[in-house]
Amino acid sequence: MKTTVSPDIAASPGVPAPTASGLAPGCAVPLGVTWDGSGVNIAVVAPGAEAVDFCLFDADGRETRHRLPERDGGVWHGYLAGVRPGQRYGLRAHGPYDPERGQRYNPAKLLVDPYTRSVAGTLRTDPAIYGFGGGDPYGFEPDPRDSAPFVPRCVVTGPGRAQRGSAGTRESGFGDPGIGDPGSGSGGLTGHGVHPADNRPTIPWSDTIIYEAHVRGLTKRHPDLPPRLRGTYAGLGHPSVLAHLRRLGVTAIELLPVHTSVSEPALLERGKINYWAYNTLAFFAPHAGYAATDDPIGEFQAMVAALHAVGIEVILDVVYNHSAEGSERGPTLSLRGLDNTTYYRVEPMDPRRYRDVTGCGNTLNTSSPHVVRLICDSLRYWVTEMGVDGFRFDLATALARNPDAFDPAASLLTAIHADPILATVKLIAEPWDVGWGGYQVGGFPAPWAEWNGRFRDTVRDVWNRYTSGVADLGYRVSGSSDLFEHGGRRPWASINFVTAHDGFPLADLVSYNEKHNEDNGEGNRDGEADNRSANHGMEGATDDPAILAIRRRVRRGLITTLLLSTGVPMLLAGDEFGRSQGGNNNAYCQDNAVSWLDWPTDLVGPEDVTGPEGVTGPEGVTGPEDVTGPEGVTGPEDVAEPDHAYPDPAGPDPALCRLVGGLAALRSAEPVLRRGRFFHGGQSAPGRLADITWFRADGAVMSVADWNAPQVETLVAHVAGSPVAGSPVDEDPAGGRGTHDLPAHGAGLVYVFHPDRGDTVVTLPGAPWAARHDLLLNTADDDLAGFPATVAVPGTSYVGGESLTVLGHSVLVLRAHPPGTAASPRCGDP
Repeated sequence: MKTTVSPDIAASPGVPAPTASGLAPGCAVPLGVTWDGSGVNIAVVAPGAEAVDFCLFDADGRETRHRLPERDGGVWHGYLAGVRPGQRYGLRAHGPYDPERGQRYNPAKLLVDPYTRSVAGTLRTDPAIYGFGGGDPYGFEPDPRDSAPFVPRCVVTGPGRAQRGSAGTRESGFGDPGIGDPGSGSGGLTGHGVHPADNRPTIPWSDTIIYEAHVRGLTKRHPDLPPRLRGTYAGLGHPSVLAHLRRLGVTAIELLPVHTSVSEPALLERGKINYWAYNTLAFFAPHAGYAATDDPIGEFQAMVAALHAVGIEVILDVVYNHSAEGSERGPTLSLRGLDNTTYYRVEPMDPRRYRDVTGCGNTLNTSSPHVVRLICDSLRYWVTEMGVDGFRFDLATALARNPDAFDPAASLLTAIHADPILATVKLIAEPWDVGWGGYQVGGFPAPWAEWNGRFRDTVRDVWNRYTSGVADLGYRVSGSSDLFEHGGRRPWASINFVTAHDGFPLADLVSYNEKHNEDNGEGNRDGEADNRSANHGMEGATDDPAILAIRRRVRRGLITTLLLSTGVPMLLAGDEFGRSQGGNNNAYCQDNAVSWLDWPTDLVGPEDVTGPEGVTGPEGVTGPEDVTGPEGVTGPEDVAEPDHAYPDPAGPDPALCRLVGGLAALRSAEPVLRRGRFFHGGQSAPGRLADITWFRADGAVMSVADWNAPQVETLVAHVAGSPVAGSPVDEDPAGGRGTHDLPAHGAGLVYVFHPDRGDTVVTLPGAPWAARHDLLLNTADDDLAGFPATVAVPGTSYVGGESLTVLGHSVLVLRAHPPGTAASPRCGDP
């Protein structure tokens, strides 16, 4: 048969399409399409299908269909000789179309292989992409039109690392040129023979600082990058970007989704795209639109290896709770057409409809062993083949419903815990979904960490002067033991954050009372209405110096509180230099200057980021100067760049980036900021200090009534130092031994949190906590009181029990030397 298709979904030049010869039986494992050097084994999970076709496309768009000859335990399989890497293909599934029973088979719809490693082409809106006829998703007639001209194609790839049995060296083939080789075409680190799984930094949880970023948005406007690398994997691995991350002191970058995704038809019809990409089509394939070359796999691997080489881990934000097919009114692109009720949760009393706890139209059925296997296989691939170090699971509660209520022992969680590979990587849950009982902060079992939404809300409330109690703030900055101490969990179970991709960036959080999402085209109805934000006197941009001064102080207070708090801090990319979205708190469809980082000129320029064996990043990526993605795929250079970005509505703060980097360095130098056990407080005596003590502004230890006060005016905390000179609080990344039961001999730290507008007088702790205090940081000072140079050479010192004036909206950090110890100018020494 002949199908007219656009050139971007034709076969690779020079790769002939096989003839319609018969298939051998093949094997039911591994799943997907696997090349062995002579042909491909095809294995597809479609338990309810009556037949499955393997469809090949030649360079002219001609389609040849091959019926898979065998079925084994719900897996259809066969083997076809002569197929080579680069071949375009798709699947078609035959079976009943009976929505009342949840069955939506329609062989007129070309389907993406759930296990494909590479996808070419884009989704185009057309009535043919929908599986239902007559515009009625609840009717009994399937749509007969062929969807092939309008949907992406899968691409056969070469053998993976596991198949080659390699150790990731050039001798084993990694980095050698060749069709379909994961290293071919990247021109970067792969040429050095460094596989990203071989140079992992392996950062302990307690030492981790996360930086959340979008591959495209991070570098799209970076002036140091060649235009063809901006907004790409190669751009993210560029030495200038690595230098900035190192200056900040971050140890992990958490990337918004990089799995192949497509935009919802409704967005495409409005001339927009799903920029955030929480709309996954293929769980194994890196998104080709973020590649500067025709080899997204190799380029992604090169990026990861470059980050690893400078000590930075890579965490992926993954979306396994729903897929790009949307509700029953959405297009049929993959899972729906293979086996609707196996892959998705349907309403038991009305299988025509999905049980949607994600707010995205569908929910993957993690009660199905086939879905659990798909997710675990995908995760394992990204660890072993692509070299990533961990995952943040979007709407993770949806993955742990069994079948409807949240279950910490749900099938998927149990499978991940039992997997010898997955159990060793960083696992982060977004512990909520939109269904009943969906908010589960603190509910996930060890070894999971969780986005701590309580931390975000409390710290915002305190600094933007909403109601929040002293105890609530105390618990958040000390690791949220009230949420996470159960079941042997550690303080690093709390991923602390103030801002993230979904919401206001930090500059807007202190400059807008309300969201301003009109540009999204949804009448400002989208996005969270309860932002716990404040404009401090005027909405948005202003030239009022008093308002600007308050905004800058509050912003400093927010980010300082984050980086001083026990747990794992997560920064949002661009917050360190005042990125603004103009009041838009839901920029999911803004692939423009609203979302792209506008890099200040004083923060660009490489430093020495040379890693092991002289590796400096994928600078050698080659490709045409006007790259638009592989074979016409819409890529990073296809969107016209706006001529301006939103200026910082809090006004320039040249010390902000230095503040962030300095606090990260302080965390690295002070073991008490990287605790492996929760605080327990208690009584202090000379030579034996409680691990943490809370004080009032007048220097008195807080009473129960003080602790339960409904509003934070001033909160002072003394954190005891290391129990033995030069020894860390916790050398064991899993937790190790804490300090709550040991005498504190070394210098500790004192934090003064003063979110109130007015100035106040604070009396510093005296004996037995401190004989002397060295001021390290004052966020109210334009120059931060000399921070971070003061960490090594303190400036102002105070005796224990001395009083000092603290300006409004500020944080002070002091090093406290207990009586009987010699004050030392060197950070961390007793």
